[in-house]
Amino acid sequence: MIRKIVIAIVCIAASGLYAQDGTVSPYSYFGIGDLRSARTVENQMMGGIGVYADSIHVNLQNPASYGELGLDVLDKVGLVTYTAGISNKQYRLKSSTEEERSSVTNLDYLSLGFSLGKGLGMGFGIMPYSSVGYNLVDERTSNGTSLTNVFNGNGGLNRVYYSIGYQFIENLSVGVTVNFNYGILESERLQQIEDVQFGTYDRRKSEVNGFDFNYALNYTPLISGNNRLHTSIRVNTQGNLVSKNERQIGSFSIATQGNIEEIDVDLVAQNLKNTEFKIPTTTTLGLGIGQDYKWFLGAEYAFQGLSSFENPFLGVGDISYKDASSLALGGFYTPDKSSFTSYMKRITYRAGLRLDKTGMLVNNVDINNFGITFGLGLPLGRSFSNINLGFELGRRGTTRANLIEESYFKINVGLSLNDRWFQKRKIN
Repeated sequence: MIRKIVIAIVCIAASGLYAQDGTVSPYSYFGIGDLRSARTVENQMMGGIGVYADSIHVNLQNPASYGELGLDVLDKVGLVTYTAGISNKQYRLKSSTEEERSSVTNLDYLSLGFSLGKGLGMGFGIMPYSSVGYNLVDERTSNGTSLTNVFNGNGGLNRVYYSIGYQFIENLSVGVTVNFNYGILESERLQQIEDVQFGTYDRRKSEVNGFDFNYALNYTPLISGNNRLHTSIRVNTQGNLVSKNERQIGSFSIATQGNIEEIDVDLVAQNLKNTEFKIPTTTTLGLGIGQDYKWFLGAEYAFQGLSSFENPFLGVGDISYKDASSLALGGFYTPDKSSFTSYMKRITYRAGLRLDKTGMLVNNVDINNFGITFGLGLPLGRSFSNINLGFELGRRGTTRANLIEESYFKINVGLSLNDRWFQKRKIN
């Protein structure tokens, strides 16, 4: 039954990752778009922290966690975990004069994790890395003449990854993830001047790809009784991306919207045909305490030298970058995971909050994000499998300096399905 569910999820993913409009955020106008959350629903609902790892859940943020898979569930090779997540995000976009509402539904990740032997695990999967999806109108008057600019963007980057983790001594694990990022970013600017029958356009397209690596070290000793200390350090190395670029400029008829003239810009002469840009290294420190499968409370701090980010082809005005950081708190509580008499006692309750300083300064104003998360982990029968429901309330940006305040409510649904792998049949 589990394998049938996985096949259905793969079919959805084959079209979903490419067909989806990943965001409607106006802030996807900047950089490489709106960076997506590389976290399972379980981790998202704890404020996004990745320091906690156990033997039955995949942790997309922390490759060292793969060394935990199956450790206290099976004494030999045999556990495979399928996990997938979808989300629906409701937006309220508010300026100083207007307000609009929109929503978007996405496939967030599709992943498999394997126990390869005591203390050794691996995983691979696919997920969105960034999304572009904006439609902005800028109207202004100069010398009594109305000027209108319309900005449109779409596309984004996807990510395929391979992870491996190993617990080489008790309670000490290491891991590494190799990420390959790829996709297409497209943007368009249309300009119209009052009482002029022709408008102008500027269209740009970038085919982007490149690698980055995520290294992790976990140390999880028992400190008193059944209480366990969880510590981790993760380093997501600098992403070195290359971009193959195209640009067309031209004019169009405002009455018919048909093109009048189109010119392919000679980017080779400008040394912009093929460009490189770097996503700076992110370092994350995590600390927590809890009892295995019973309760956990933890915190993480991450920082990134985003001030060095630049790309001459993707670059736009009115933005600068400074170093980014985030602080997250979260945890879970399960009354009694082994209860035979009460299903409610086997439910896992999760909650958290996070504050992200994105490092973007638009019109010299910091763009920050604050979110509150909570959710439930619902067991499926008597197996280790579960369905996870999550909710997030948040706000990003501000209405100051002619900017847009983005309020959102996000609903997450995740599946974590466990099955025995490489198990010999006892009866033919």
